[in-house]
Amino acid sequence: MSETKVYTCDVQIRWGDSDRLGHVNNARVIEFMQEGRALFLKEQVRAAGGRAGAVVVRKMDAEFLRPLTDASGPVRVEVSVVHLGTSSFTMRHVVKDADGNVCAAGDALLVAFDVRTEKSRPLTDMEREVLGRYLPAATLT
Repeated sequence: MSETKVYTCDVQIRWGDSDRLGHVNNARVIEFMQEGRALFLKEQVRAAGGRAGAVVVRKMDAEFLRPLTDASGPVRVEVSVVHLGTSSFTMRHVVKDADGNVCAAGDALLVAFDVRTEKSRPLTDMEREVLGRYLPAATLT
């Protein structure tokens, strides 16, 4: 079985991300995941010669496994695709501290969205091709 391709990016912990005890707020960790996901979509679709279409988050879950502090950064956000449907896909996000410890993980169900009709739309062939590169080989049919 082949290994899943993973997109990675580093995100700096900013002064306003933490509370008075120096712990990064969980809502900020979700923002780190969002930043990684947005960079993935922008960079990978652009590299394929296209422009990312609109997507919306339908559902997201997150598990906070280890605290992040002001000294934990920069954090590394790893993004992969765990499901690819006709108009939706699920992305997995793993947030690691500067020492490589997994601090949080979460999945987001995203839906391709037509901004004019405000309804879901099918993923384009180019979007499917880009997302499919980050999907485990065993799930491709």
